Amino acid sequence: MIIGIPKEIKNNENRVGLNPESVRILTEAGHKVIVETSAGQGIYAFDEDYITVGAEIMPDAESVFAKADMIVKVKEPQPSETAMLRENQILFTYLHLAPDPVQARGLLDSGCVAIAYETVTGENGRGLPLLQPMSEVAGRMAPMMGTFYGAKHFGGRGHLISGVSGTQSMNVLILGGGISGFNAAQIAAGMMANVTILELNDERVAQLNDYFGGNVWAMKSTPDILDTLLPHADMVIGAVLVPGASAPKLIKRDMLSVMKPAAIMVDIAIDQGGCFETSKPTTHADPIYQVDGINHYCVANMPGAYPLTSTAALNIATLPYIMDIADKGWERALQDRKGFMDGLNVKHGKIVHPAVAEALGLTL
Repeated sequence: MIIGIPKEIKNNENRVGLNPESVRILTEAGHKVIVETSAGQGIYAFDEDYITVGAEIMPDAESVFAKADMIVKVKEPQPSETAMLRENQILFTYLHLAPDPVQARGLLDSGCVAIAYETVTGENGRGLPLLQPMSEVAGRMAPMMGTFYGAKHFGGRGHLISGVSGTQSMNVLILGGGISGFNAAQIAAGMMANVTILELNDERVAQLNDYFGGNVWAMKSTPDILDTLLPHADMVIGAVLVPGASAPKLIKRDMLSVMKPAAIMVDIAIDQGGCFETSKPTTHADPIYQVDGINHYCVANMPGAYPLTSTAALNIATLPYIMDIADKGWERALQDRKGFMDGLNVKHGKIVHPAVAEALGLTL
């Protein structure tokens, strides 16, 4: 199979779909890998590095899309990229289609087969193995970005997350105790914040409290509890995920009025539409904005800020699936590996993932 790696074109997206180590494994297995020139420069993987492991360098994205049987990316295709997809071509990347009807229409019109990293489930029917590494990165970044952009010169409260002797640490409220919420809590607690996690699942609440041993408080999420805690929060991290679907809007605009002036909200769920009503996607170049005096950090590709770590972690997770498709073709690969079929979002002009279709207002 011919596997194509275009350069990512989303704002400040420095990751790459395949690093040279992964390309070596694919070429040694007999597959051909074509890479757009400079695609790996964000991780210091240069054209010569790809050539050394058997890849062929293409001069532009058009050449990659024209020749490849499968396109492997990191972020969802932008309109100029969906326009280059063709019928029966395989696209394997993060899609996050629920809040993005424009992308959905482009994929449908192309006739391609689009498989989304974020909806592939684990072989035990649980977990999201291809989303997990980026959830870990975004979760660990969230307290860091929140405290950085909470500085006074960014319009923040100017409250040091750890405090110092005789002063209070930040109160960090995390909505959702899944992978990203758990990782956010680890880092925020390590930075000496006062951390509370709100989580719907009772079993998960017990697991979190057992793990953190009183260093972080996990509580059953209810509207009343949220109303009680929100006025005391210096930072709120939204980390709620419904696989394939739009994120629930847990904090409405009118709730901002009870928050501390210049508090900061970090929306990890922005790829799926965000879990704050006032969330809108931002970029690393222009990451924050204010609504009613509350700062919002809603960067839609947070892990792109740390591409060395993120690309390595993503490749560890995705390479076995990429190899399966290359060796067997997409239909057999999805059938043979349990949970892989859940990644199929678009096939030959139709949305085929139920949660994605529902979010887009379509019927299967």
